[in-house]
Amino acid sequence: NRVRHAIHAHIISWVRPDGTVVARKAEHFSDNGAYASHGHGVLQKGMGAFPQLYPVENYVADGWTMYTNKPAAGAMRAYGIPQAMFALESHIDDIVTKLELDPYEFRHKHSMPLGYYDDFSKNELYHDSLRQSMDKAREIMDYDRKRELYKNQTGPVRRGIGMALFWYNTAVWPISIETSTCRLMLNPDGTVQAMIGETEIGQGFDTVFAQMVADAVGVRFEDVHVFTNQDTDVTPYGSGAYGSRQTYVSSFAVAQTGSIMRDKILGHAHTLTRMPKELLDLVRGDIVRKSDGRVLMSLGELVTKILYTFETSENIAAESTYSVQSNAYSFGVSIAEVEVDIPMCKAKLLDMINVHDCGTLINPQLAQAQVHGGMSMGIGYGLYESLLFDEKTGRVLNDNLLDYKLPTTMDHPDLKTGFVENAEPTSPFGTKALGEPPTCSPAPAIRNAILQATGVAVNTAPMTPHQLFRDFTEAGLLGSEEERQLRRKAYEELKDTVIHVSGEAETETKSPELQPAGQE
Repeated sequence: NRVRHAIHAHIISWVRPDGTVVARKAEHFSDNGAYASHGHGVLQKGMGAFPQLYPVENYVADGWTMYTNKPAAGAMRAYGIPQAMFALESHIDDIVTKLELDPYEFRHKHSMPLGYYDDFSKNELYHDSLRQSMDKAREIMDYDRKRELYKNQTGPVRRGIGMALFWYNTAVWPISIETSTCRLMLNPDGTVQAMIGETEIGQGFDTVFAQMVADAVGVRFEDVHVFTNQDTDVTPYGSGAYGSRQTYVSSFAVAQTGSIMRDKILGHAHTLTRMPKELLDLVRGDIVRKSDGRVLMSLGELVTKILYTFETSENIAAESTYSVQSNAYSFGVSIAEVEVDIPMCKAKLLDMINVHDCGTLINPQLAQAQVHGGMSMGIGYGLYESLLFDEKTGRVLNDNLLDYKLPTTMDHPDLKTGFVENAEPTSPFGTKALGEPPTCSPAPAIRNAILQATGVAVNTAPMTPHQLFRDFTEAGLLGSEEERQLRRKAYEELKDTVIHVSGEAETETKSPELQPAGQE
């Protein structure tokens, strides 16, 4: 029954009429369940996402972790950021709706700028990743035309298009250590045996690990054999598989160990060829002369000669540990197109794209697969997944995969992906986080599309028919004509919280009450 932490967020932003945010206050209440587990860390991580995405000089936040008589929540994919992005990006669309601003232009103008520096993590924004991602997604989804097409709709079935941004830290430094160890051994046939403390858990890490080793040493990808049994009796130390850290953090150890191995190999090549080491190179498993690329010997031939010569016989291996003291921001955007059947209280996802800047792509196919999986989880968080309880007994009602509604390929359209490849300067291979980021922004993008379609701000996830019924009824979209008019008037009065004082606008949005995959 481990689920995401349900977090209730109350956000107040002080905003000028042109959209400039001058101050923000946020309060967060997290449902830990019966035990703390990761609760404090998840809330801290989520709250930490607020100041950076839309930097504001005056910001204060408070958080409370609450114990309740429910199963303990856990460290689910993206660790508090989906909850935070649902709150923040819903709040942003509430602001632009009330001030009659364009949601795309607002984000383009006010999101994290190029050169932004974070004093805590020491991260710096080296590329204009958010705007590049937004521009690419906007073009692919035909956003401007659809945004105009779906304005001022009437009728029972309406369409809308919405967007949401996200940012995500790579790994957890400086909160905790980030250490990786790589061990390489050269086999007699010239292939490389590779071991590392990081773990293959289905995300394709072993493939990426082999690609990085091949590049660092100078051998062919198919000649790298990864020892994939992470047994602490034999495997070198690594901090673990969490926090979208593995490719980024392990790349430092791989590059360092690969350089040591490469230097040893070229040293032996110097012994055998009598040529200065600086004139030699190792390319795709062959010792070559730099000046003309002439192949002098294969790596297999070199190993055989070294191993079976009295004067030089030794095992060629390298091992090193790297403790990473840097971090990197990953960025992206989701744009969602929905069709809302108001009488049926159903939101159907018609189209969606995620565009990411996750640095240099080591393996584009695996990267796309990561994004597809993360998007599907984000869609489930936004539309379907909720842990239900018997109000009298407290018993979980849907503790099985028949009743706990996970989205399948039948429940969402073909998912679009895009990448903005900006090499991360702190990384030896230009990489940064991708495992968890795709989950962060689909839910608020869907929510904001529903807002455009219906004018109703749905502040609770998942946005199930039950939740839409409550919100549509409150907004005056359901019921008799007299009931609708009364509710619509009350709803508009409730929404009208923008007050102009001395040329500034104060916008208060109770946004949103999060029900992640999900506790209610």
